[in-house]
Amino acid sequence: MTGTRRADIRPGMRVSIVLKADQRTGRLTEGVVATLLTKSPTHPHGIKVRLADGRVGRVKAVHPARDSGEPKRSGANPADGESPEG
Repeated sequence: MTGTRRADIRPGMRVSIVLKADQRTGRLTEGVVATLLTKSPTHPHGIKVRLADGRVGRVKAVHPARDSGEPKRSGANPADGESPEG
């Protein structure tokens, strides 16, 4: 995944981003998504996120989860009939 679709990115996922200061060089920074900042469904330069350590940048690559193959999600299981929003 390239990181241009908001639907492909969830909090807790491991991604590579380009920080604002690194846009000219294209240097990638790896981290875990804390918050999605881009509101639109797509963005040609990558969805803007805040990492768990507070750094902000645009997603250039989404890395597969290391353990179960699925990113960890918070909230209730929709199969239980409860919504994560409460």
